[in-house]
Amino acid sequence: MEEKGQNSSQIEKVDINAWKMDYWNEQRRGSNFMNSTSLTDNYQAAKEQRIEFIRLAPDKWGKDRDHLFNDKPDTKPNEDFLIGSSDRYEGIVEEDFARLLADLDAAEAKGMKVMLTVLSLPGDRWRQFNGAKNDDRIWQERDYHSQSALFWKDLATRLKNHPAIIGYNLINEPHPETATGFNDFWTQDYTAWYNKVENTAADLNVLYDAIIKGIRMVDTTTPIILDSGLYATPWAFNYLKPIDDPNVLYAFHMYEPYELTSQNKNKGFTYSYPGTVKVGNDEKEMKFNRQALKQFVEPVAKWATEHHVPANRIIASEFGTNRMVKGADQYMTDLISIFNEQGWHWSYYAFREDTWDGMDYEFGSEKLGYEYWDARDKGETFIPETSDNPIWNAIKKGLGN
Repeated sequence: MEEKGQNSSQIEKVDINAWKMDYWNEQRRGSNFMNSTSLTDNYQAAKEQRIEFIRLAPDKWGKDRDHLFNDKPDTKPNEDFLIGSSDRYEGIVEEDFARLLADLDAAEAKGMKVMLTVLSLPGDRWRQFNGAKNDDRIWQERDYHSQSALFWKDLATRLKNHPAIIGYNLINEPHPETATGFNDFWTQDYTAWYNKVENTAADLNVLYDAIIKGIRMVDTTTPIILDSGLYATPWAFNYLKPIDDPNVLYAFHMYEPYELTSQNKNKGFTYSYPGTVKVGNDEKEMKFNRQALKQFVEPVAKWATEHHVPANRIIASEFGTNRMVKGADQYMTDLISIFNEQGWHWSYYAFREDTWDGMDYEFGSEKLGYEYWDARDKGETFIPETSDNPIWNAIKKGLGN
C-alpha cells in the first residue's frame, strides 16, 4: 500500500552498488596479481600483509605452463583469455569466465577487493603473447574500439553486482604513441604528436569514450579506471581528457628511470639509487633521488589541479624496481612517501608473482636458491624468511605493518 501523497514514481531508487565508489574516498594501498593461473591462497596471504585491494590481470591463465615458464612455443597463439581472440571478438569465453568468477568469489570469501584489468583487447594483443611485437591494430582501425566496447559491456553485465569488484581498469598500459611515431618522452614533443592524432583511432581518449559508453549502458556505478598513454607514463596525462562521470579514476605506472629499474643479471647492475642514470634516446645523464622522482610524477599532480580532480581519484596502480638493484629499498620508500604525500592510492608490483621473481620483494636482494626453483617446478609457492629484508620491510612499513 502506498503512503498517502506518494506514488511509485516518487520513490527514490537506491543504488545497491554506490558503496563501490565510496570505497575510494579514503586512500587505499594494494598490490598486483599477474600470475600464470588463479592462486586464490594469495588473497588470504595478501590480506595478512594489510594489502587492501588487488589489481588483477588474468590474461596469463589462458596459456600453457610450458610457454610461460619454459619458453616453449605458444600452442594457442590466437587464443586470448576471456575475449576468445584479439583478432575478432565474438563473445566472452564461458570457460575463461568461470575461472575468473571462481577467483573473484574466493577473493570475496577472504575479504579482499579486486580491481580487474586486462592485458589484451580486440586489435591489441599483449606484446608478450604477440611474438614480442606490439599489436597496433586498435590504434589504426576504430572497429576494434567498437569490439572492445562490446567486450567490456558484456563483462560489466556479468560482474556489476559482484561484491569483490571495486573497479574496471579498461586496458593495462595502452601505448598508441608507439604505433604513430612517438617513443621517447625525454626527447620528443608530446603536444606536437597529439595534435596529429587527436580524434583519430590513435587517440586514447576516443577509445575510452567508446568503452565507457558501452559499460554505462549496463552498469552506471562500478568505478572505471583509466591508464594514461605510453605505457601509463605520468607524462601522458598531458593529453588525457577527464571524463564527465563521477565514478572514474585515473591511473599511472612508475618504473622510471626505466634504465635503472629494469636492470637484471643480463644487463648487469650498472646503476644504483640514488644516483646518476643515462636516460632517453640521447642517453642524457640525470641524477635521480626523491626530488627527481617527485618531479617525474608532477604532470599527474598538475593535471589533477587543472581539471579539479581530487587526490582520491588518482591511482599509482603499478610501481617497482628489480629487487636486486642497489638502493631498491630506498627507491620504494621514496615513491610510497610521494604517493602518500599526494594522497593518491597505490598498488605496488607485485605480490608473489609466480612467473618472474624480479619484483617479488619477499625474496630480498639475493639470488634465489634451489628451494625456490624446486617449488616452482612443482607448481608450489616458496615463502622465504623475510625478517632481514630491507626492501620488503620498506613495503610493509608503507602498508602499515
